[in-house]
Amino acid sequence: MNRYLKLVNFEFNRFFKLYIVLVIVTIIMQFFAVIMESRRYMQEAKNVIYVEMMSKADFIKNYEPFTMQRVVQSNWFYWPIALCVVVLLIYVFFIWYRDWLGKNSFIYRLLMLPTARLNLYFAKATAILIFVFGLVALQLLLFPIETQILKWIVPAEFRVDLPIKEYTDFNYLSVIFPGSLIDFLLFYGMGIVAVCVTFTAILFERCYRLKGIIFGISYGLVSVGFFLMPLLIDTFVLNYYFFPVELFVMEVIAGIIVLIGAVWIGNYLLKYKIRV
Repeated sequence: MNRYLKLVNFEFNRFFKLYIVLVIVTIIMQFFAVIMESRRYMQEAKNVIYVEMMSKADFIKNYEPFTMQRVVQSNWFYWPIALCVVVLLIYVFFIWYRDWLGKNSFIYRLLMLPTARLNLYFAKATAILIFVFGLVALQLLLFPIETQILKWIVPAEFRVDLPIKEYTDFNYLSVIFPGSLIDFLLFYGMGIVAVCVTFTAILFERCYRLKGIIFGISYGLVSVGFFLMPLLIDTFVLNYYFFPVELFVMEVIAGIIVLIGAVWIGNYLLKYKIRV
């Protein structure tokens, strides 16, 4: 366990500087989104009330009061979240391929460490999860601060203060912040399975090179097909025979099988197919 934790710490430190950059970019751009959208709304209110001589009550009735939902719908709020997602998706691949870069491939030093090679697999997966949940936690910390900034700019009569759940139910945020424990386990469980399947597909490519690309893609397609099999059979063969809860249980079981299979195959490739 101690060696596994050291590997996790090692993987975390390798990405830490870029991770801090993502954190800073997210904070700056989202604060800018709050300020810009709030000021834009108040400027619109001033133009309508003082230039067009509309009363405050009529303005609020016609233009709707300002809420945090308007902020989270802006591009400046969305872009840093999309940037973090894209960078982490790329890093799922880069976390392995970086170890093979250069003349003296660092992967061989990692594989010769006095610990089970599977610990390296788990350490990289754990590092990815830490990065993901760290950004999710950061966003939860930012929401109250952003709400306070909004309150400083928009007077109370022009706004409606919504609880966090009200605006995190909005499209892309509903995936990042699921509304229930079941949805949380489902979304992030699927993410963990996807990461492990991708790791194993990468190991196929690293072990067999050109043939490994075909093996990896085929393995990925088979894994996706197996995971979706209960849903596909119920839809196209049994004509919606199962209840939703039954389908959910079967999908969970299929996901667990795919996850176990990915880890087992990844361990096999690390132990027997990658030579040092």
